[in-house]
Amino acid sequence: MTPVSFTFSTAFMLGLTGLAFHRTHLLSALLCLEGMMLSLFIALSLWTLELNTTNFSASPMLLLAFSACEASAGLALLVATARTHGSDRLQSFNLLQC
Repeated sequence: MTPVSFTFSTAFMLGLTGLAFHRTHLLSALLCLEGMMLSLFIALSLWTLELNTTNFSASPMLLLAFSACEASAGLALLVATARTHGSDRLQSFNLLQC
């Protein structure tokens, strides 16, 4: 494993463990998701450059577009829950109530 691939896989795993174990606020969960998507984007971009093919050249931009959509939906949910519940703490949410 090259040092570059080790760095991006470590960044992805740190984001995943942060998402799994540090779930106190919705904003911290969204930041962990964005860190994971950023590491995936950079790794996919470098993988496309290493292969020197044009078949995968649109993949990083497609991933970046989906990441932007995910971020905007996450921020919209953050604002909506902060308005209805008064905070973004994940322990205060009850999914059984509407």
